[in-house]
Amino acid sequence: MDWIQIFNLLIVMMMAASVAGFMAGLLGVGGGLVMVPALYYAFTVLDFEMATKMHLALGTSLAIIIPTSIMSTRTHMKFNAVDFGLIKSFGIYIVLGVIIGTLLASNLKTANLVLFFSIFAFLVGLFFLFLKSKLEETERNIPKIYKIIIGNFIGFISVPLGIGGGSLSVPFMRLFGYDMRKAIGTSAAIGILIAISGTISMISSGAIFATVNSPLSFGYFNLAGFLVFVPVTMLMAPLGAKVVHKVSRSLITKIFGIYLILISLRSFIEYLKIK
Repeated sequence: MDWIQIFNLLIVMMMAASVAGFMAGLLGVGGGLVMVPALYYAFTVLDFEMATKMHLALGTSLAIIIPTSIMSTRTHMKFNAVDFGLIKSFGIYIVLGVIIGTLLASNLKTANLVLFFSIFAFLVGLFFLFLKSKLEETERNIPKIYKIIIGNFIGFISVPLGIGGGSLSVPFMRLFGYDMRKAIGTSAAIGILIAISGTISMISSGAIFATVNSPLSFGYFNLAGFLVFVPVTMLMAPLGAKVVHKVSRSLITKIFGIYLILISLRSFIEYLKIK
């Protein structure tokens, strides 16, 4: 790889990091739906091993979400938009789901993970386009059984997708009448929990269940991708979080939905190539 290719790759990754960080703060998502395809593309250009490059993209994405979610959560806390009581009441179920999800991700082939990611991105894209603004805002108590089921599911699904769970936790809270801004702020804090436990699990599972020979990789975590993404996402996440509390987000939400559908289609094409 020559210096021009390396420069172009860095530009692509920094642009993706900017979008991911901004969306993390704006929409309460961890940014993984943006980071995973960018990291996968970067690892493909760098000629990483086919058997583990999607796993590396997922694990690295989760690690990047840790500082991004922290920055986003701190900003939302200034607006009193984080429900820590809800997080405490079902956080343990999320962590249990993360552990189970790691076992699933570690044992799926790259092609299956890409297909899984493609389907989920498509469904979330449809949600942002057509359903997100149509939910009521009369906050209701969430029964414990729902917290157990949904908490496990959010944690379980987040690892094989490399996301902070916001694409699921925001709709979950909205269904129970949470104000949009409060749902987004609380989702950002949930992302911290998912990202920390998910990163530890992916590093451990990569070291135990696989032989990862890609440079600067520790289990299913790549240090180079982490170092490129983190500074940019940490800078952009607070900006996105501030925008939530100042302007209408309907247009941006729809644009993000369209973006996810395009990412989904691109990922599906990649799946057809490598299956």
